[in-house]
Amino acid sequence: MFDVGFWEFALIGVIALIIVGPERMPSIARSAGRYAGKAKRFIAKIQDDVSEELDVEKFKDQLSAMDKDSNIIEILDETKDTINDIKNDVNSDKT
Repeated sequence: MFDVGFWEFALIGVIALIIVGPERMPSIARSAGRYAGKAKRFIAKIQDDVSEELDVEKFKDQLSAMDKDSNIIEILDETKDTINDIKNDVNSDKT
């Protein structure tokens, strides 16, 4: 995401140490870590929700395709029945 390396973190740490002092640095570092963890979990949850929603959309598309296939099969079955009825009528008229 961000292209931040070791030296950038070290520079930020030194600046923070100078600004807040060594007494408050551990508590600020804990707070920053806590917030970073919360942000990471929040982003992971959003990614899971989006992924789950995409899976639901794919499932809906598959069900829709299956319904279309099912309708085609029903139409073919009805057509076969009608053709058989016509054949039977023609055969009964011949005799």
